Amino acid sequence: MSSNTRTPAAVPRSRRALLRTAVAGTAAAGAGLALGAALPASAAPRDADAESADRVTTPAQALRRLAAGNQRWRTQRQEHPHESAYLRRRLVEGQQPFAVVLGCVDSRVPPELVFDQGLGDLLTVRSAGEVLDEAVLGSIAYGVLELRVPLVLVLAHQSCGAVAAAVHADETGEPLPAHIRYLADQIRPSIDHGQQGDARVDATINAHVREVRRRLAAEPDLAGKVAAGELAVVAARYELRDQQVRTLS
Repeated sequence: MSSNTRTPAAVPRSRRALLRTAVAGTAAAGAGLALGAALPASAAPRDADAESADRVTTPAQALRRLAAGNQRWRTQRQEHPHESAYLRRRLVEGQQPFAVVLGCVDSRVPPELVFDQGLGDLLTVRSAGEVLDEAVLGSIAYGVLELRVPLVLVLAHQSCGAVAAAVHADETGEPLPAHIRYLADQIRPSIDHGQQGDARVDATINAHVREVRRRLAAEPDLAGKVAAGELAVVAARYELRDQQVRTLS
């Protein structure tokens, strides 16, 4: 079977080769879909290996698939899809993930579990507090430009420790270790000083993920695809209490 990695003609061959070598060696904002919305009772179960039958090519399709997976996860009806020996062999030829998920490093919020997805489904990028740096931006750009992924979901979560640390440092002036200070400095502009205590942390989580979404959607490599409707960059939040993901406008 030929490689199922999609190659955009607009990207120069030398650049494609460089990006693929680097990855191999190192191992439209606010779409309005509630990710936690219940699926119709008549929805047919999926064939976990029928990739070609339900290939995702649009941002709306990608959001719907994430919504369905999160519904299964939070109702404890997980399918654990795309783990078969057949699919593992097939993925040797290439990958075609349908979404990039930029999430936090928090061990309670693994994207493949939260959205009940399997091998080859998601390109996951994780940094504490969803903080952007060149490595994160390059990883997301690889998914969008090289693999032509139609959706970038920035996934924040309830009780984010990185945001709490940034708020605490801002309030007290206490020094942070150098690398953690970098994270706090990136989050600090989003701190909601109109709130107090836990409410400040909670509001800052939402403000920060919206700001990350805004910055990504404005990236020159991504903005044109957003404007053309080929890509959506969406902010969302995972609630630890009920395991539901909700989009943020």
